[in-house]
Amino acid sequence: MSNTKVQELFDLSGQVALVTGGSRGLGLQIAEALGEAGAKIMLSSRKASDLEEAVAHLQARGIDARWIAADAADEAQARGVVTQTLERLGQIDILVNNAGATWGAPAEDHPVEAWDKVMNLNIRSLFVMSQEVGKRSMIPRRYGRIINVASIAGLAGNTPAMKTLAYNTSKGAAVNFTRALAGEWGPYGITVNALAPGFFPSKMTKGLLAALGEENMAAKAPLNRIGDDEDLKGAALLFASRAGKHITGQILAVDGGVSAIHGA
Repeated sequence: MSNTKVQELFDLSGQVALVTGGSRGLGLQIAEALGEAGAKIMLSSRKASDLEEAVAHLQARGIDARWIAADAADEAQARGVVTQTLERLGQIDILVNNAGATWGAPAEDHPVEAWDKVMNLNIRSLFVMSQEVGKRSMIPRRYGRIINVASIAGLAGNTPAMKTLAYNTSKGAAVNFTRALAGEWGPYGITVNALAPGFFPSKMTKGLLAALGEENMAAKAPLNRIGDDEDLKGAALLFASRAGKHITGQILAVDGGVSAIHGA
């Protein structure tokens, strides 16, 4: 029998977590959870002002945090984030691929440029960031935790009201990217899992929630609510810590039960 206490299984002391799209919303929520568990946090997103505010917020909670401004959709900038993180913190134990974008348009009129923008950030950046972190920190050390932020939009098709073809497609790709990379990198001691959030209040969902109504969206879930500022924390910490060391290639829907009743 193990003598490890359950709290120790979730302890991230001495570890380094890189969180893309970490300056607000779901990324900042995940960064809070990992930081409060003891990890040093590196946040990355495009806007320095947002990052400064987010790091100040984390530091006020006693979290060791810093930031790098970069566009994860740009290959050189994405690889540069990894280089700078390794130079400043020495290693990357946990990579949270959270940066993402959406675009609303009917499929027949969806701009190709918008399709490329969504795909480059939502799936190509997962590949580039994971490849760089894996090659330079996780594979040589035979240890790593990769957490991809997918979506329940990647588990099923659209309703007529959604009109987010590129977003849904990119999140479906993130789901199978997670499974495929988990299979390939398991022998290196690297776990690769994905969170699939349902509706959470965020800058990305603000317009949709306003159009469809928060109460209407909540009513679609068996729990009769949408996500809040705490609902991803436990799941993220499970995937990031020793508590999840035998879990890989899994997609965990955090959606109030929406995917359970709608076949996602």
